[in-house]
Amino acid sequence: MNRQIATPKAPGAIGPYSQAIEASGKTVYVSGQIPIDPATGEFAGTDIVTQTRQSLTNVKNILEAAGYTLDDVVKTTVLLSDIADFGPMNEVYGTFFTGVCPARACFQVAALPKGALVEIEAFACK
Repeated sequence: MNRQIATPKAPGAIGPYSQAIEASGKTVYVSGQIPIDPATGEFAGTDIVTQTRQSLTNVKNILEAAGYTLDDVVKTTVLLSDIADFGPMNEVYGTFFTGVCPARACFQVAALPKGALVEIEAFACK
C-alpha cells in the first residue's frame, strides 16, 4: 500500500504531485525540492549555497514526516540551472550527507520551476 507524505515544514506541491510517496512501507520517493522556504513561500536566497541548503532542508523535513532520515537515502538527483554551480552545491550537499553517501546524478537543465538554481529529489529505503 502506498502512502502520501505531506508536511508544512516543506513547501506544498505546486502542481499535480505529492511531496513524497511511501511505497509498501519500505521506500519513500521525495519529489524534487526547489529552495522555497515554507515559512515565507519565497526562495530562501538568491545564491546556490543558500538555495541548496534550503532544498536539502526541505528533503530532510519531508523524510522526517515519513519517519525516515537522511541516513536512509539511497539515491538523489540534483538538477542545476548552471553546472558551474556544482562545486558550491557539492560543498553544501556534503554537510547533509556524510559517511556512506547515497548514489547521485547531477545534471544541468535549461530551466527549473520559478527560476530556481537547484532542485533535488531523493529516494530513501528502510
